[in-house]
Amino acid sequence: MRNPFVTNGYAGDEYFCDRIAETADLRELLRNENNIAIISPRRLGKTELINHLFDCDEFRNDYHCFIVDIYASKSINDLVNLLGKAVLDTLRPKGKAVWEKFLSAVSSLRPEISFDINGQPSWSVGFGEIRNPAVTLDEIFSYLQNADKPCIVAIDEFQQITKYQEPNVEATIRTYVQKTTNAHFIFSGSHRHLMNGIFTSPSRPFYQSVAIINLKPIALDKYTEFATEKFEMGGKRLAADVVPILYERFDGITSYIHRVLNILYSRTEEGCLCDAANIDNAVDFLVKMSSDTYEALLYQMPYKQRDLLLAIASEGKASQILGGRFIRKHSLLSSSSVSAALKGLLDKDFVTEDNGTYSLYDRFFTIWLEKKGLIAKR
Repeated sequence: MRNPFVTNGYAGDEYFCDRIAETADLRELLRNENNIAIISPRRLGKTELINHLFDCDEFRNDYHCFIVDIYASKSINDLVNLLGKAVLDTLRPKGKAVWEKFLSAVSSLRPEISFDINGQPSWSVGFGEIRNPAVTLDEIFSYLQNADKPCIVAIDEFQQITKYQEPNVEATIRTYVQKTTNAHFIFSGSHRHLMNGIFTSPSRPFYQSVAIINLKPIALDKYTEFATEKFEMGGKRLAADVVPILYERFDGITSYIHRVLNILYSRTEEGCLCDAANIDNAVDFLVKMSSDTYEALLYQMPYKQRDLLLAIASEGKASQILGGRFIRKHSLLSSSSVSAALKGLLDKDFVTEDNGTYSLYDRFFTIWLEKKGLIAKR
């Protein structure tokens, strides 16, 4: 039996924990032709939830479902490139009659599409190589509108479009979305303030255009039930307090809990009990694996950003960080200096913000800082 605590992507219904209500809500909204925004911190399982939804028979058979992650994009050119690749990669296994229709639609890029020895197409367009992204974007949406099945397009890390230099990106995409009646969209994002700005600000093009789902952590009882069952299926036992301890330590964030349970499961022999005494060793092992990375990140970080990151990490969850009390407590220079450093940390995803409270994105990084003695252990 494989390790049931999968840490890299979606592995199927058997290894997916709960989200029954959220899946049902998404299914109902999409059936009724709504567009959706899913907002939650990173590592809480947004992408896996979307994959889980698309994996059910209804969506697999009755729709063309596309997922495109635009986290690495920096321009509308990059977005168009990633979107085109996601569409072709999804259609390719469905046969020539299906993908040929898409290639016919993107005529501006047809010469750039390569084919292997079996005649299978490959999106070989590199970043920056789309000469006229406006034309290609129009062609992709034309395909979506005229596809042989209804389409659902999930755009992950959608808040990235707010960082593009081109003008009117939100308005351009909103116009295409509004006109494309054969496709509906899921916009997921992990920066709450940016996503809220896009979808809840009356002055923005996407205002009141979507149903908003704020994804919460999986409930503790569901997580405990899932983990206990998976240990038992492997002929192992899990002490009742292990999941509650992990849940509290990592604020219910799926990625961290799963990664620790993955190690605990692998280290528990068949017929044996895994108890809370094993947790620290498993966490230490995971932190140690990233130690060189954390060392390099801290070394390369500008001094003002490093000092602010350490101040936020030492608080765990820091608020009013531009105020004099926080600045004096952590020997920072000034509110303007903190503001500039904060922007850098947010842009690089070292720090996340939720309703004015800041914390480190990577909880293992915080543990590493504690072990190095750079912040006090909380």
